[in-house]
Amino acid sequence: MKLDRLLAITMLLLGRRRVSAKELADRFEVSLRTVYRDLETINQAGIPIVSYTGATGGYEIMDQYRLDRQFLSLEELQSIVIALRGIRSSMDEKEIGGLLDKVGALVAKSEQGAAASMSQQLLIDINPWHEGEADKEKLNVLKTAIRSARLIRFDYTNGNGEDSQRVCEPMSVVLKGYVWYLYGYCRLRQDFRIFRLSRIGKLAELPETFERREGNLEQLNYRSIRPQDAPTLHLVLRFQPRHKARVKDYFPNCEIETEEEGTLLVTVVQPDEPWVRAMLMSYGTDVTVLEPVSLAQELVREAKKIIRKYESTLA
Repeated sequence: MKLDRLLAITMLLLGRRRVSAKELADRFEVSLRTVYRDLETINQAGIPIVSYTGATGGYEIMDQYRLDRQFLSLEELQSIVIALRGIRSSMDEKEIGGLLDKVGALVAKSEQGAAASMSQQLLIDINPWHEGEADKEKLNVLKTAIRSARLIRFDYTNGNGEDSQRVCEPMSVVLKGYVWYLYGYCRLRQDFRIFRLSRIGKLAELPETFERREGNLEQLNYRSIRPQDAPTLHLVLRFQPRHKARVKDYFPNCEIETEEEGTLLVTVVQPDEPWVRAMLMSYGTDVTVLEPVSLAQELVREAKKIIRKYESTLA
């Protein structure tokens, strides 16, 4: 533990201009006396630490001293920093913070001004607009369970709105697009499954352990989130121009054709699931399902059900 702390303090000092003893004590959860001993040990190891007194006092490593960053350019190091900051909002802050300190230590102090300017040019934030803290708590539970190979239990709502309780052998967590998923072996279904974190509730780690099954994250990268034999819909859709932004947000440009009248013709393959119907109905009369005809007829029947419901309610 002491060796890890000494290395972490060194990395922090290499990446920062000046740090007070109190900040070091708070960060590493040790006493001031321990911090002073650690700084002396680092100094004796040949890393020149200079102390400054006064209101802006603290400790720093001499400007001329830095770690050799070998073949990494400032731009490459900054790309690493940007990526780490991007996942910091969803993962454990202390863990990512320590890694950022180590990467920052590879940047010479004379270049830190340029690095700070570059960090303002690009921002990656994968934290969702809502429920960010809830997802972070789930990720921390899952990370602990995966490392200790312990079973987890949770309530789950599938794509059809059906609720069930699952006991799962967690294998990994996956960020697909902007959505977090859990990949694991479901004891209820007796097979591997992928669960969307936003649909998981009452997540708890169980004391029972399990033997990790064959399979790895690299193989998962080539697997679809849905079974390969799951039914699909080959859609041809026409959208009114006022929904251009929404259509471009959802569908790839290669699937969109702008017609002379300004309408948008979309040819796409989608899962044959209820949420696709709900998505299309959310456009109201501003979308026309050209193909398949059976889906258009299905939407007509659903619209008639809505009309009958409100007619009886408002009568």
